[in-house]
Amino acid sequence: MNDTPAPLSQPEVQGFAALAARLAENVNAVVLGKPEVVRLALTALFAQGHVLLEDVPGVGKTTLARAVAATVQGQWRRIQFTPDLLPSDVSGVTIFNQATRGFEFHPGPVFANIVIADEINRASPKTQSALLEVMEERQVSVEGARRPLPEPFIVAATQNPVEYEGTYPLPEAQLDRFLLKLTVPLPNRDEELGVLRAHHAGFDPRDLGAAGVRPVAGVADLAAAREAVGRVHVAEPVLGYIVDLCRATRTAPALELGASPRGATGLLSTAKAWAWLAGRDHVTPDDVKATARPTLRHRLRLRPEVELEGVGVDMVLDTVLATVPTPR
Repeated sequence: MNDTPAPLSQPEVQGFAALAARLAENVNAVVLGKPEVVRLALTALFAQGHVLLEDVPGVGKTTLARAVAATVQGQWRRIQFTPDLLPSDVSGVTIFNQATRGFEFHPGPVFANIVIADEINRASPKTQSALLEVMEERQVSVEGARRPLPEPFIVAATQNPVEYEGTYPLPEAQLDRFLLKLTVPLPNRDEELGVLRAHHAGFDPRDLGAAGVRPVAGVADLAAAREAVGRVHVAEPVLGYIVDLCRATRTAPALELGASPRGATGLLSTAKAWAWLAGRDHVTPDDVKATARPTLRHRLRLRPEVELEGVGVDMVLDTVLATVPTPR
């Protein structure tokens, strides 16, 4: 029995590339000066994975998450995570109905296609854990009953750096549920000048409609695109390259925790989606390199003495990428 997916035809590649271009143009209309971050966020969307956006306040993390959600003609909900948020506030609760003399389930905001978990690391660990089942199995278990979530289902979470007051570090098990961890950097001078000009001309990132963000893809379009991403060809040497990169993180002297097999499968998925967004039907080693940092950075843990020396996870990944031989 041959389980190899059917290859993509050229018309399919061109059609989906046009869809990806429309989505990127839509998001870039409101997320100014960050085309690579936007493309990575769309990579998570088409790779069927959750995305974590981290950096200091005021760089556009929530705007990016809202813009990506608004491009898809599905249902999206936003949850503002706070220290007093309860798990039932996320997943839902069963309430006794006096009129019917029975219990009724009131679904929480996770019952949507795209869930924006804003400042996720401000909630208590107990509330954060409510997302573990949601993100991994795409279902909610309440009072012994399992309730599936709608498809597609994606969590786009934002968080401030853990050094900020009132934050709780996400546990490794939950970080591993995110396909990508993206940093939204401060803009350079020209980009920041462009942001000021846009605001001076009346641009308001809170009003996505006025900024020109419209749903340009339906749930069916997204499902078809994801099926196409699954058919992107990956040659055996590229598969081996992904395995070698992940195995190299497990023996890197600076790390006490390397990438798991889940990290390797995540890197495969993101490389395929990245290639698809570029309008290609096959993955190259450059696609793997382009997605390695956002796919693996949150799955690695530095040794404490290395962290004290100011070495970052991305620096270690740069070393791994430079030392592992690239297939020709």
